[in-house]
Amino acid sequence: MGMTLMPGLIDCHVHVMASSFNLGAVARMPNALALLRALPIMKGMLDRGFTSVRDAGGADWALAEAVRTRQVTGPRLFCAGKALSQTGGHGDFRARNDILEDPCACAYKLGNIARVVDGVDACRLAVREEILKGASQIKVMASGGVASPNDPIINLGLCESELRAIVEEAGNANTYVMAHAYTPRAIARAVRCGVRTIEHGNLVDEPTAQLMKEMGAYMVPTLITYEGLANDGPKYGLPPESVRKIESVRTNGLEVLKVLDAVGVKMGYGSDLLGETHDLQSEELPLRAKVLGNAKTIQQATLIGAEILNHTGILGEIVEQAYADLLLIDGNPLDDIALLTRHDTAIRLVMQDGVIHANRL
Repeated sequence: MGMTLMPGLIDCHVHVMASSFNLGAVARMPNALALLRALPIMKGMLDRGFTSVRDAGGADWALAEAVRTRQVTGPRLFCAGKALSQTGGHGDFRARNDILEDPCACAYKLGNIARVVDGVDACRLAVREEILKGASQIKVMASGGVASPNDPIINLGLCESELRAIVEEAGNANTYVMAHAYTPRAIARAVRCGVRTIEHGNLVDEPTAQLMKEMGAYMVPTLITYEGLANDGPKYGLPPESVRKIESVRTNGLEVLKVLDAVGVKMGYGSDLLGETHDLQSEELPLRAKVLGNAKTIQQATLIGAEILNHTGILGEIVEQAYADLLLIDGNPLDDIALLTRHDTAIRLVMQDGVIHANRL
């Protein structure tokens, strides 16, 4: 079998700072330690052929610039800065018995993926600050989640006036909003408020998918993370209250792919892994391919990823004037997508922006 040249892969939902399952513990780490723990995570992503990633909370402009200038090794970073969460929402990692006078005391720590904001004016200021600090896009927590301690998945995050203000401010800065959301109610509300990409979306139904299609919104499913959370979360320190939430979103993921594909909602590739499970990043590919087939799955991790990043014609394809992000595969991933999970054997060469990162020829 011959070799296949293809574009570098794009992961539209990562947390390079998430070096532990216990995100609250990472948020409290000294900055230097949080950064040092992120570096092997980033190198591993590039080793696996992910030449560009969209960080969904935590990484900042300085880290993206360090990659761009080759001070550190990792994928090209499109960072959201700190995700925006209401008090008690998915980005608030304070325990119930913590002193609550200063909700943002740890928002300035590098290891924290989010900051707490309440009220329209605070949301506007937070967006402006994250843009000033170099965010490529804005992330909001529009529903409850698994990794945070106090917010059930069915809860809504931020009110509609806050969401609309965030979307307006992002649009003023010529960028967009990505929203963590699981339920049809949370997804529909976010999309109606102008959110461009929905993250996770495990409980989406057909009417809500239709709304996404009508509004031109993208979905970024993140199925592999729930396998990692379920299998390894308790062993590596995922809090018990988070462990109990996993099954409510884990079992429906593949069915959701069918719904979204039937309606025609564009999907980006996302992994959303934490802690010791970052090495599962490529396993999302064969998981999706069971439902969507190899070609559609690869398109999600290349062409559609580039669309989401607003880098069509620059990333995700091999064309004149595009960045030279290239993979050389021993075999044809369209026939066997599992080749892309064997980075140490089947991915024979990884090039990023014209520079060879890994040469296994």
